[in-house]
Amino acid sequence: QVQLVESGGGLVQPGGSLRLSCAASGSIFSINAMGWDRQVPGKQRELVAGITDGGSTNYADSVKGRFTISRDNAKNTVYLQMNSLKPEDTAVYYCNADITNTARARFPAWGQGTQVTVSS
Repeated sequence: QVQLVESGGGLVQPGGSLRLSCAASGSIFSINAMGWDRQVPGKQRELVAGITDGGSTNYADSVKGRFTISRDNAKNTVYLQMNSLKPEDTAVYYCNADITNTARARFPAWGQGTQVTVSS
């Protein structure tokens, strides 16, 4: 059993910052890529950022230069630092991870989501 638990969402004013965290726990052998998606009700979920186990990153065009993804492999944790937030960043943010468990089965896992609201 593997769990991903997000934290750090909330309400912030435009131009403000938030830092999301996502910790993976359970029967984990290794974690390959990790990332963050977001979803607005009625719209398709979109990739926000991803990071490989080697530290290579990729970002959606809409967040480049404002968001930074990082990870702490020792803690099985991925972070998303969000700066210069805009109202259009309002969404539920989900972390995801490409997990290999102790039985050497490989599968994707997602967290439960954390709400980010950017509003004055």
